Amino acid sequence: PSGINRVEGRFNTGACVAVVDTEGKEFARGLTSYSSDEIEKIKGKKSSQIEKTLGYKDYDEVIHRDNLVILKE
Repeated sequence: PSGINRVEGRFNTGACVAVVDTEGKEFARGLTSYSSDEIEKIKGKKSSQIEKTLGYKDYDEVIHRDNLVILKE
């Protein structure tokens, strides 16, 4: 989650979300391992800090690479 600096909208775990670069251009879509509320709390932190921040850790990543699709330019 250290690469996440912003979360837009509200969504539950398992939602399909757009992944955008710093200029707002969508480059991927993926299924989330955490809800938007949880991601708000862990964004910018290392995976090792998830459990301390949330009180639990279901996954090391917000979107696992098996649940990620990179879009063509």
